[in-house]
Amino acid sequence: MRAFRKMIGLAFAGLLVLTSPAGAEPRDADELVIQAEYTIQRMWDHPEFSKYVRQYLRRAKAVVIVPDMFEGGFIIGGAGGTGLLLARGGADRWSYPAFLSTVSASAGLQIGGHASQMLLIIMTGRGLQAILNDRVQIGGALTGAVGPYGSGAEASITTNLDVDVISYSISSGLFVGVSIEGTVLIPRESLIRDYYGRAVTPREVVIEGAVGNPQADSLRETLRKLVSQ
Repeated sequence: MRAFRKMIGLAFAGLLVLTSPAGAEPRDADELVIQAEYTIQRMWDHPEFSKYVRQYLRRAKAVVIVPDMFEGGFIIGGAGGTGLLLARGGADRWSYPAFLSTVSASAGLQIGGHASQMLLIIMTGRGLQAILNDRVQIGGALTGAVGPYGSGAEASITTNLDVDVISYSISSGLFVGVSIEGTVLIPRESLIRDYYGRAVTPREVVIEGAVGNPQADSLRETLRKLVSQ
């Protein structure tokens, strides 16, 4: 029964990605890149957890920035959004973005929906490679945790959390400590093709540097300046 509910929930969440403003084509790639820059700056400056985001980002191998994560449903719910994956290179330079769908599901008594912003900080090379291997689930090939903040968070920063991905989410400006277990990351091939003018894989974009788009240079420079501080 539990597996059945999970399967239905994932199907619902996949539908949510296709039909909600967060995961669909109405928000084009150019706008997503602009919103991602706003999102990363907002996370960096957030009054509740900026100190912790900054320290993790300075050690990160890559990030996935989700400007809009739409959550909702009735009884069986889900969350979906479109994220941008950027990998960190030498001299704190960041790659051009590859686009991913983020899909998760849950079962329980719930109704309605809301939008939030999410940042996934990829802490390990193994985590980045898993994301580049087409479709991956946090809690499966990837280990993940909600980012600590507040009382007791200092120890988590100075020691290794032993996870591949650390997440921070905000909704209406407030921190939302939602579990990311079960979140699936799936390449958005159509957005990648539209943004770069030809079909390329996320690996070709963020590791091999096979394509570029100057429209993303402002986002890349913002990331470089932030982690260099």
